[in-house]
Amino acid sequence: MEDAFGLSSEFVGLRNFTDVLEDPEYVSTVLFTLFFSVMVTLFSLSLALLLAVQVNEVLTGAGVYKTFLMWAYAIAPPAAGLVGSLLFSPLMGDLYNGINALGFDFNHTRDGSDAIFVVVLISVWKQLSINFIFFLSGLQGIPASVQEAARIDCPGSIKRFWTVTFPLLAPTTFFLLVINTTYAFFETFGVIDLTTRGGPAGSTTTLVYKIYQDGFLGADLGGSAAQSVILMLFVICLTIIQFRYVDKKVHY
Repeated sequence: MEDAFGLSSEFVGLRNFTDVLEDPEYVSTVLFTLFFSVMVTLFSLSLALLLAVQVNEVLTGAGVYKTFLMWAYAIAPPAAGLVGSLLFSPLMGDLYNGINALGFDFNHTRDGSDAIFVVVLISVWKQLSINFIFFLSGLQGIPASVQEAARIDCPGSIKRFWTVTFPLLAPTTFFLLVINTTYAFFETFGVIDLTTRGGPAGSTTTLVYKIYQDGFLGADLGGSAAQSVILMLFVICLTIIQFRYVDKKVHY
């Protein structure tokens, strides 16, 4: 543990870890991070799969659709956060004005639920393009003979998708599940910093952003380092669970 000015340090054993784990604010941050990760992963994968299936069946102008859906891949998370902060700005944001014009009392600067909606929406939009690219590649990699046989056995498009197409996309889906979870945990810092800064009242503070707040803004280097170790162990455990239980349901 270091003093506030970083001039001296004292060995305190595991005290930094116990302080972090006993902090109710840290527990709330863990719960929000899990919720945020599930929402971002679920919506970004679902929407990307839906768009990829629709575009895969388009015969005319497919290149235009692909270009519009892929261009967001080139945008860095901080840039996406900046775009989102402008769109939801209470002073001039088009989305902010549009939502309030519909009758909602929307203000992400004072309402935690609204702030969560904003960071999830921008994070999903940023990740949608890369998921779309992988799903579209997976769909176009299914042999035409398999698709023809599926059309004969399953005339219904919805049943054919869930019984034939989706199982064949399982390797792609599992890969995207891992990288989307990692993205939600680590790469959404720029989005949160430029839109809500973890507020209001810590309602959108993720584990990575709390490490930044405590370490760089609060000068609690010991506590911040302990949080970093806990986060690393948490992600390792989550990845092991994914490979141990989800990977068994994937057939390559």
